[in-house]
Amino acid sequence: MRSDPYVSLKNRDFRFFAISRLLLTIATEMQGVIVGWQILQYTKDPLLFGMIALTEAIPFILTALFAGHIADIIERKKIIVIATIILSVFTFLLFAFTLNSGYVLHHFGILPIYIVIFFTGIGRAFIAPSFFAFMSQIVPRENYPNATTWNSTAWQIGAIAGPALGGILCIVGIGLGYITDFLLMVIALFLFSFIKSRPLPEKQHKEDLFTSLSQGIKFVFSNQVIISALSLDLFAVLFGGAVTLLPLFASTILHSSSIGFSLLRAAPSVGAVIMASIMVHRPPFKNAGRNMLFAVAGFGVCMILFAISTNLILSIFLLALSGAFDSVSVIIRATILQMMTPDEMRGRVSSVNNIFLGSSNEIGGFESGLVARLMGLVPSVIFGGSMTILVVGFTYVKAKTLRSLHLDGKK
Repeated sequence: MRSDPYVSLKNRDFRFFAISRLLLTIATEMQGVIVGWQILQYTKDPLLFGMIALTEAIPFILTALFAGHIADIIERKKIIVIATIILSVFTFLLFAFTLNSGYVLHHFGILPIYIVIFFTGIGRAFIAPSFFAFMSQIVPRENYPNATTWNSTAWQIGAIAGPALGGILCIVGIGLGYITDFLLMVIALFLFSFIKSRPLPEKQHKEDLFTSLSQGIKFVFSNQVIISALSLDLFAVLFGGAVTLLPLFASTILHSSSIGFSLLRAAPSVGAVIMASIMVHRPPFKNAGRNMLFAVAGFGVCMILFAISTNLILSIFLLALSGAFDSVSVIIRATILQMMTPDEMRGRVSSVNNIFLGSSNEIGGFESGLVARLMGLVPSVIFGGSMTILVVGFTYVKAKTLRSLHLDGKK
């Protein structure tokens, strides 16, 4: 009997969860576009664009393990609420920097923006594992794959709407963009408050702080399927971080406006949403490992072709195709984590995953900025795509368990 593709959406709390996630994603993605365009007004140095990403990644990495520990000992809904409030406050600060004709930035340069992004990274570190762990408490275990697909779809839709809205608001006014960003976070917080709280899963035994932090790491590294999947996506995202350089591609290679930039930024998520809508009805869980390897290789090819494209429409198409491939990989990896992680360890295991992947987007952005300065803009992205394909080949040979993985319950 075929499973219901909409089963998770029939769950009231999951609907609030998904809508809140959607609005929060729109806000954070929109903020990324606005910050990037604002920095572009001060400098065209690719390294400084990479530094934006690194400034967020450093506190994220340093805080992630402790944040995962907290997500396993404190009610997860409370953590999400507090972290969202923190993100809202620092978003309001970005708005405040635009007041009085940008008085703060005229006197201190772009340093205040980097400071805000630093603290935003801390907020992200706490919210990410709590979202992952809380979702598993909202839906029954048999619906994890379906809920994971819808959760990813909500994120991807937000990643389309956020850059598009951000690009429009960059034209209207950066200050208006930031205050809209702030209001979206407040609405997301309000809707999230309607979700019923859940008690924490019972721990099998008490642990001190050091033992608790190390358990998540030990679990991930002792599970061949999880560590293989995380490593594959880690290096793919690390070397394929061309998104950070999109403002430069838009302005210097494709000679486009902020609208063109926002379309480029949204394109991967458009492809991801289209693919996710297909996967809701046709889940990629039979031959899941093979499908994941194929998808990451396809992502690398798209990055190489994007780098050599000088046509805006073609570039948008290639980025959309890369997003479709990435969506397959993301949903398979997230389902692996949901299905294989014990309930009482979800926060810590998610934090390890976030160190691998949540921060690798930012570190990948820094790597792209650094390589772009050393090799040039186009060669740096070609290099990243080529390295991604090499990593897939290495994983295919070495990770036989992942290669033969099925998640549909069949051998």
